[in-house]
Amino acid sequence: MNTIPVGDDLRTALLACLAVPRWADEVAGQAPFVSAAALIDAARAAATPLPRSEIDEAMAEHPRIGETPQGASRAAGFSRAEQASVDADDADLAAAIADGNRAYEDRFDRVFLIRAAGRSRREILTELERRLTLDDDSEAAIVGSELRDIALLRLGVLALQWQDDSVQQTPAPDAVTPTGETR
Repeated sequence: MNTIPVGDDLRTALLACLAVPRWADEVAGQAPFVSAAALIDAARAAATPLPRSEIDEAMAEHPRIGETPQGASRAAGFSRAEQASVDADDADLAAAIADGNRAYEDRFDRVFLIRAAGRSRREILTELERRLTLDDDSEAAIVGSELRDIALLRLGVLALQWQDDSVQQTPAPDAVTPTGETR
């Protein structure tokens, strides 16, 4: 049974995945979708690539890696689940990521963004250190790609919920692929 919402309900759900109104409008405007795969394909196409202005717009919704996202919004719930990792309680890693976040913000004037779902804090720190060496245009392209990947993972979680009301409200996003299949 297809229970993918349409109209404002779909647009609101999309904005929790990626806070870019143009993207949400473009995807929602293609509804109704015959399947979750069709929705995710439309979402991917509309987010590839994201222009710099939309990257900046979307970044306002993302917390720093290593900090607990605040609030009860759907986006904050996604972030909390995405940032859960096996090494989340490692104080030395947390301090190194906090230092890296500061260096990144000084260098690029935005928070460091990475698809955290399915990655350890150690992997995130390694990628943060690598990306600090990149030029601004290369880094912006990576951020746009990461935003798209995060959005598609979140949309995959929602698609599972829409097709099965017994699915929890915010399961761990790393448990699904962008097509909504379990790993």
